[in-house]
Amino acid sequence: MPTFEDKIRRIMADETARLYAAPDLADRVIRSSRDRRKKARVAALATSAAVIAAAPVGYLTLGSTLATVQQPTASATPDATTAATLEPPPIDDIPPPPSQTPDLGDLGDGKEFKHVKVGYLPPRLQWSNWSLDFGDRYTTSYNFDGDEHGFYCVQIYMYEDAAVHELDDRIQVYRDEGDGEEVTIGDRTGYLIIQHVGEDGMAGTPTLFLRMGERQRAEIMFSPTYAKEFSGAKAVTAELKKIAAGLTSTL
Repeated sequence: MPTFEDKIRRIMADETARLYAAPDLADRVIRSSRDRRKKARVAALATSAAVIAAAPVGYLTLGSTLATVQQPTASATPDATTAATLEPPPIDDIPPPPSQTPDLGDLGDGKEFKHVKVGYLPPRLQWSNWSLDFGDRYTTSYNFDGDEHGFYCVQIYMYEDAAVHELDDRIQVYRDEGDGEEVTIGDRTGYLIIQHVGEDGMAGTPTLFLRMGERQRAEIMFSPTYAKEFSGAKAVTAELKKIAAGLTSTL
């Protein structure tokens, strides 16, 4: 029978199946995780000290992630054995923060990364010095100042081999819901859509999915903020198609 935790994970997976991470999300999660662990460490120590001062009212059982105050049984007495259980966990027992996701290294001008070449970018855009490499999925982005911590203007996310099937399933959901439209880029096919994820309070993320072969797909995204610099949806679509037309597979 599924546990309570399994049910929660299933609900979260269903709710977030169509969500998409912003380019700097991984770095923000890592930084916030470190901050939370520091705060949790201090809180655990403070709670332990408070329980010691209040003994024999209760005793503290400290696990790897939760601290629970339990009431003593009738046979419990405030002896040295009880007091010994109140010691805070060793600092070494607290798990280290997660390692950072590997990136694609120095891409120079960013016009070629892993198995794809970028033949066209809108004027003034340059490589952001940011990338992620998950193996069969990898991505990089472009902005005005080349600052990896700045906002992105255009992001290109590549899918290969097993990851292609996951993306095709996501696109099929859009088709089934009548959201988006089929497009042709030269002799290749694609799917154009406004994804309503990624940036809170925005109109949506203009996106073009491009089929680059049996083993490769590209997802090209315009930041909603950057899209506002163009005269309208037609102009944004034209730029997305130019970027798609300029992508060349080296797989």
